[in-house]
Amino acid sequence: MRYVLAIDQGTTSTRTILFGTDGAPLSVAQREFKQIYPHPGWIEHDPAEIWQTTLTTMRDALQSAALNATDIVAIGITNQRETTLIWDRKTGDPISNAIVWQDRRTAALCARMAADGCEDMVSERTGLLLDPYFSATKICWILDNVPGARARADKGELAFGTVDTYLLWRLTKGSVHATDPTNASRTLLFNIRSGRWDEELLRLFKVPASLLPQVRDTAGEFGIATAEHLGNEIAILALAGDQQAALIGQACLKPGMVKATYGTGGFVLLNTGSNPVRSRHRLLTTIAYQWNGNRHYALEGSIFVAGAAVKWLRDALGIIASSAQADELAAQADPEQLVYFVPAFVGLGAPHWNSNARGTVTGLTRGTTRKELARAALESVGYQTRDLLAAMYADAGETRQPGIKPVIRVDGGMSASDWTMQFLADVLDVQVDRPTIRETTALGVALLAGWQAGVYPAPDAFSTIWRLDRSFQPTMPENIRENRYRGWRDALARTLMPDIH
Repeated sequence: MRYVLAIDQGTTSTRTILFGTDGAPLSVAQREFKQIYPHPGWIEHDPAEIWQTTLTTMRDALQSAALNATDIVAIGITNQRETTLIWDRKTGDPISNAIVWQDRRTAALCARMAADGCEDMVSERTGLLLDPYFSATKICWILDNVPGARARADKGELAFGTVDTYLLWRLTKGSVHATDPTNASRTLLFNIRSGRWDEELLRLFKVPASLLPQVRDTAGEFGIATAEHLGNEIAILALAGDQQAALIGQACLKPGMVKATYGTGGFVLLNTGSNPVRSRHRLLTTIAYQWNGNRHYALEGSIFVAGAAVKWLRDALGIIASSAQADELAAQADPEQLVYFVPAFVGLGAPHWNSNARGTVTGLTRGTTRKELARAALESVGYQTRDLLAAMYADAGETRQPGIKPVIRVDGGMSASDWTMQFLADVLDVQVDRPTIRETTALGVALLAGWQAGVYPAPDAFSTIWRLDRSFQPTMPENIRENRYRGWRDALARTLMPDIH
């Protein structure tokens, strides 16, 4: 047996998963790490803790599986995207904490740049919006606020990377400074059409080119993890940002295929093939993957609050004892009570991108109980996904074939909710497929690394490894579906009304 080790470095924890030749996970090790909040709206991670949890989970996963490093033929790395680190090229020591993708400290800078008319050019070249979410303004902030950093960067003494690049640097003992297009395309510095760092964008954001990593194919040679880490040298053969890795793990490699990940929030990606579709509805155009020099693209939309709405019912209101109880209550809710919950706790994501919106509940009557509130929280995921897909299809063109239901492949913690997945199928009028292996982010990067190592077939055959757990078919009559969705649109309009907030 030959095994592939996948590092899944996320926002709140690091996991390592070992996969066998059949694509099934053999062992999982996970360690959480501290979230640092220096000021309101600021979120940081300690790079040393990111590295230590990575090293520890790699060793724990091997020990749990009773394997050693000689059994591992390849390493793949998938990561929280946009989170920004800068370190000393000689010592490898970071010059500050990592600034996390959720951090909003550069909002004023983004607003000034947008007011100066920069956003159209930035969006045209990067497929992204001018927002603190992405890496470029985080780099700018570190260089301008860490004493001496900009001067050192100008001298070529410093290196920038997203988390994939930082882990690659540490694993290879500083011999490789590289990333892949899925991560580079989230920086606001990468031209997604030319596949290169963009000189005009570098000047706009005042980022020295010497800071930047080399961009290599998503699947390919990224160097060797030295023997001191696990006891033997291991080839690193794939890097991919987490959402793109999930797209690959779901085998959504044909244009028109859609994957949706539901955790605390939600991410929906529509594969658009070799065509980088420019969104007219404030969706993101991103590189889905690149191998053999060929780039494929996706439209991406984010839902800020998905599973977090259920946690709010549990932790803030105390009306459920567990997330699973929300399913039970929703199934018992009165179908005549049309309660809508727009969970805009931190604004609304795509396609609205309204940071000022705040949550609303509409349709309350004296007969409303916690059952209806639980149902409304779960339904909000389906309604928000429908808003996203409508925008995606408007941008990319309808992909439905006559007489054939389109399919969405789902993953993430909330995909375990049968009630929610059935409602998703009903409100979208699509087939919703849930795989047996729900660790699709780690699976995606493992498949790529294993392909390069000769363990797995080429990507066009990844679908032979993907396995279906359950398929949810739409059963809701069209008139009910459309009436329910009209109610959501009314609740959404009330949430977005400027005089309310």
